[in-house]
Amino acid sequence: MAAKHFLTLSDLSREDLGKLIARAIEMKKNVGKGEIDNTKPGRVLAMIFEKSSTRTRVSFETAILQLGGHAIFLSPDDTQLGRGEPLEDTAKVLSKMVDCVMIRTYEHKKLMRFAQHSEIPIINGLSDSFHPCQVLADMQTFFELRGDIAGKKVAWLGDGNNMCHSYINAASIFGFKLAISCPTSHSPESSVLKETSGDVEISKSPDEAAKGADLVVTDVWASMGQEQESEERAKIFSSYQVNSRIMALAASDALFMHCLPAHRGEEVTAEVIDGPQSVVWEEAGNRLYSQKALLEMLMK
Repeated sequence: MAAKHFLTLSDLSREDLGKLIARAIEMKKNVGKGEIDNTKPGRVLAMIFEKSSTRTRVSFETAILQLGGHAIFLSPDDTQLGRGEPLEDTAKVLSKMVDCVMIRTYEHKKLMRFAQHSEIPIINGLSDSFHPCQVLADMQTFFELRGDIAGKKVAWLGDGNNMCHSYINAASIFGFKLAISCPTSHSPESSVLKETSGDVEISKSPDEAAKGADLVVTDVWASMGQEQESEERAKIFSSYQVNSRIMALAASDALFMHCLPAHRGEEVTAEVIDGPQSVVWEEAGNRLYSQKALLEMLMK
C-alpha cells in the first residue's frame, strides 16, 4: 500500500481533516489532564530543514516525543544532501530507516520529487508554495474558539504567498468564504486559484475583504529569502496593514491570526496582535497538537 503524504491540505479528505482536528483537540485536553497519548512508541521522525525554524522544529520534535517516538534533525550542511546526493536516493534510503519524514524547504518541487520515491509518509513543513501544517493549526484554533468554520468569512490581507495558497485549499475543503486582498503584483498563483470551487474571491481593497469577516489573517511582507526586498515590499504592502480600523470593519467577534514571526508596525500593529481579538499564541501552540494528530494518522 502506497504511503499517504501531506504536501498540501488537499492530500487529505474533508472527513479525514475533520477527524484530525477533533483528535488534535482531544490530545490537547489530554495533556491538560496530565495524560500523554503515547500511541507511537519507537517510531522515528526524520526532520530535514533547508530553512531555519522555531515553531516547526519545536512542535514536530515535541509531538513525536509525546507520541513515544524520537526525532532526528537533519540539515544539508550535515548530510550528503549538502554534498549533492540526489533527493531520490536520500528518499529511498530514509524509507528503510525511519517511519516518516518532515521537510522544510524552499522549492515545493523538491517535496514532490522526494515523495515520489519514498515508501513512508512525507510531510510538508513549509515550502515556497504551501504551508499546510500552519493552516491545519489555524483551523484547529478556529474550531476550538468559534466552532465549525463552514459558511464563515475569512479575510486574507497581504502577500498571495504559500500561506495564502494553503488558505485557498482550506476554503474549498472546509467550505468557508475566503476574501483575498493583495497587490496585483503579488497575487496568488493562478494554478492554485483554478483549483478552487467558488469559495474564493479577490477583493478590490483590504476594506472590502475585511468587511464582516469572522477571521482576519496576514503574514510578513518579506519572507525568508526575500530580506533584500524588504524596503521595496514595505512600500508595496503599506496599505494592507492589519490595524484597529481594519478589525473594526470585521465582525464584532472576529479573530486575528498570524503564522509568526511577526513584524509589529509593518503587516500588523501591536494594538491588534497584542489585543483581545488576537489568538496568535493559541494558534502557535496548536501546531503541536495538530501535527501530533497528523503524525498519528499518517504513521499507521
